[in-house]
This record gives sequence, C-alpha cells and structure tokens, in this order.
Amino acid sequence: FAGLFNVGLAYTNTTEFCTSCHTMQIPFGELKERPHWQNPSGVHAGCADCHVPKEFFPKMVAKIIAAKDVYHEIIGTIDTPEKYDAYRWKMASRVWAKMEATDSRECRSCHDYAHMALDAQDRSARNRHSNAPDRGDTCIDCHKGVAHELPEEPEVIDEGTAQTQADMAADAQAKKE
Repeated sequence: FAGLFNVGLAYTNTTEFCTSCHTMQIPFGELKERPHWQNPSGVHAGCADCHVPKEFFPKMVAKIIAAKDVYHEIIGTIDTPEKYDAYRWKMASRVWAKMEATDSRECRSCHDYAHMALDAQDRSARNRHSNAPDRGDTCIDCHKGVAHELPEEPEVIDEGTAQTQADMAADAQAKKE
C-alpha cells in the first residue's frame, strides 16, 4: 500500500499529470514562455515545484485543495478559456495568499536570499532583495505573474456583496447552462 501510495503521489506531482486537464493547458502555455521553464542556466520548474510543498503534511493539504480544480473542471466552471479567464483572478489570489502565508516556501526551495549574488543583480533588484528579509517581504510580494500571466484585478461592482464582473459573468454563464 505504501509503495502504491508513493508511486501515485509521485505521478500526481508531474507536470504531465497536472496539465492532463485541458483547462490547465492555459497556464502551462504561459509557463512554457517564462524563464522558470527554460533559461540559459538550465534550471527548470514544473507545476509541482511551485504549487506543491515538499514536506508530507503540507503536501497532503495541497493535494486536497487541488482537488477543487479537478472538481471545477468536471462540473464545467473552468472548462473553457473564457470561463478560466473569468476565474483567473480568484485562482491567482488564492495561490498568492497561500504563498504569502507560507513565506513563499516553494520559491525558497530554489531561491534563497542568503544565496543570491546581489552584486550580479541590477541596482533596483539588489536594493529590494537585500532589504526584503528585514521588511518581512516574501517572493510573491514582488513577483506575481513571474510564471503565469498576471490577471487583471476585476472591478468591484457591488460593495455590499463584493461581486465582481468576473463573478457576474460566470453566474450568467452558469444560468444559461
């Protein structure tokens, strides 16, 4: 059982598995255009490198939370590029909040302030990175959109319900179906 569990867990951490839902082809296409996918140094990050913690219990929590993406693919919430874009801000905001809460734990498995060659960075990056730990900044504070297209923040239409244009469009689409 343990062996099968580990094999299954390893398989669900592959980029091939993550992108097997056609909706995930959208962020996969974006990733393939970014330096995290291909760069001069040969460093490569797949889906799990950024979205799945290495430690067992946080990994299991991430897997349970990720099941909602499969659920929404099945029920049709995000099964077209238009629907995906309507929910892009919500999905990105959840990932950013998780990364902020964990001090960008997954980023730090490859990137660490202590190992940065600050003298090789431009002046702006050098100043920001050298002071970031003292300010309590985390990677995602400055690097939203580094691996995927940065979504536009939706306008809030109704402050009382905080319903956005994307929510309204998705609700309208759901009613049509």
